[in-house]
Amino acid sequence: MAELMLGKEVNASLNEKIKANVEALKQKGVVPGLGIVRVGENPGDLSYEKGAVRKCETLGISCRRFLLPKDVSEKELLAVIEMLNNDDLIHGVLLFRPLPKHLRSSVIENALAPEKDVDCMTELSMAGVFTGKKIGFPPCTPQGCMEILDYYGVDCTGKKAVVIGRSLVVGRPAAMMLMDKNATVTICHSRTVDLPSVTREADILIVAAGQAGMIGADHVRKGQVVIDVGINVTGEGMLCGDVDYQAVEPIVSAITPVPGGAGSVTTTVLAGHVVEAAMRREESALKEK
Repeated sequence: MAELMLGKEVNASLNEKIKANVEALKQKGVVPGLGIVRVGENPGDLSYEKGAVRKCETLGISCRRFLLPKDVSEKELLAVIEMLNNDDLIHGVLLFRPLPKHLRSSVIENALAPEKDVDCMTELSMAGVFTGKKIGFPPCTPQGCMEILDYYGVDCTGKKAVVIGRSLVVGRPAAMMLMDKNATVTICHSRTVDLPSVTREADILIVAAGQAGMIGADHVRKGQVVIDVGINVTGEGMLCGDVDYQAVEPIVSAITPVPGGAGSVTTTVLAGHVVEAAMRREESALKEK
């Protein structure tokens, strides 16, 4: 039976660190603040927003929501972002994507100040992920995967890691982060030939394909660590991952469940990024004195 890598265990550890940093900031008169910008009423956005607000409030982070209609003009949305860039009480900004098609996403996303980009929305933040420099922050979901590996003592040095999925939201950033941990990384995707033969070679397998149950028993072997990033809804309305959990769990050494695994760590990482953004600004202010 595989070890279950539970998000709640990782969250508990991260929460303690975040609370300590929040307290240190409050001693200096600084309350970390998150600005949430939502366009329209997408159910997935509403669910994530609710969880993010609850998490931040629990940790002592202030939250302000900026809710805009689906038909908002580009000019109006850019004005909100500019206002947030200049608001000293807001240290991090979360803008829900994808945006409605009438808005130019690249223009809007890159209007945000990188130092407030807590979920890797801007091109500068993504450049930071690929160069290893602290420009903005990495995406919260792949960062959550790294936190899981760290918490459960998975040493990536010299290991073979396979990432399924090549999006800029999870797959590619996760691959870069694994390389930063000295893993040898292969990225797979929908055109990969003989996927099972590739995934069986992995010591660490991160699955972010967006296809329910696509990874089965023939894709894995004994001794592997599997992180399932997928969030899918079955015909019965149940959540499931990209990994066929029932088939894979008896074979591998460790695995994250869905729900209760990687996805549950994402909002905690977001909160941590907001606090770190506040700490960076305080450090910068001290250097300027």
